[in-house]
Amino acid sequence: MVTLTHHEVTYAGEKKIHYLAAGPVEGPLILFIHGWPATGITWKAQLDVFAAVGFRAIAPDMPGYGQSTAQRIVDDYCQEAIVEGMMALLADTGRKAAIWVGHDWGSSVVSSLAIQHPETVKAIVNICVPYSTIELGWDGFLPLVNREVYPADQYEVAQWDYMKHYEENFDRAIEWFDSDVLGFCKAVTTRPAAIADRDAPVMMATVRKNGWFNGLPKPPSVEMTGPSMLPDDVYESFAKDMQKTGLWPGSAYYLHHERNAKYNGSRERKLEQPALFIHARWDLVCDTKGSRLIEPMREACSNLTEFTIDAAHFVQFEKPREVNAALFRFIIEELPNEWPASLDGEYSKTKSHFQRCLFASTE
Repeated sequence: MVTLTHHEVTYAGEKKIHYLAAGPVEGPLILFIHGWPATGITWKAQLDVFAAVGFRAIAPDMPGYGQSTAQRIVDDYCQEAIVEGMMALLADTGRKAAIWVGHDWGSSVVSSLAIQHPETVKAIVNICVPYSTIELGWDGFLPLVNREVYPADQYEVAQWDYMKHYEENFDRAIEWFDSDVLGFCKAVTTRPAAIADRDAPVMMATVRKNGWFNGLPKPPSVEMTGPSMLPDDVYESFAKDMQKTGLWPGSAYYLHHERNAKYNGSRERKLEQPALFIHARWDLVCDTKGSRLIEPMREACSNLTEFTIDAAHFVQFEKPREVNAALFRFIIEELPNEWPASLDGEYSKTKSHFQRCLFASTE
């Protein structure tokens, strides 16, 4: 049975990052960076299997979440401040580089790390949000929307309208979430009821006009939604942590597009390290299958692998086995020296009798 251990690192004065770790301390290091809203424990399906095969697997509560520092200070959540925390986390492991896996805003963080500190990145894995997009501010992603679905005269910022809502009225936006944190946590982790229409605007495109969830006065209560995609113990831990911090700190990541653009925009963005992008086919906000959102990553990465899973935005909750399989295959094929089997013993491959006959017949 895999054991998760709790750790804490202090940086930038009195800020703290809490993180979960599993697997042998000497194993190849892989870090799982969550997005909005989540906590380190929501990667448990990945921590368990990667630790079981010999990786040192780590998942932090990102700044603003869980047991990490969650101050209501806007400056704490720009990419520059978050990267500082990730560098402290890496140093606390005693390593100089790792495989970094990010989802949602976590993808932005691993992208920023690859831009600012490429020496710390053995490979990056972005889930749903491609490299060289959101970490570059509005100009990194807004020009890539599908204007056939979102005509500019009707949908100024397309499916990203909710981000403008944060910028224009942050406290009001957060008040809605915090009116029923448990209800929101349940709703956001419930398995999608049906596949959405790719050719129709999503409700996130009209948040400023209609409000969250098309104008619901508060999040659906826990009784109104189905079971969480997360295992019961994981969901309960996640929901408890979100009740403690509320949504204010984690949502403040959305308030720094201009600042993030200045931080990352002038740096070299070509990426030579192996990169994997996992598409969630039915994520129609971070839409990489029906828009041009993936193009900057394809242009920037010289060694890019792409994998598509039939799931919505929280693909690692909805289909953890498929996500794990994609990660395993990527590492084995692109980073064989990072596979734990290389830690000790010798690996060799012997041709079968059939293969020997086949090769002999072709020579």
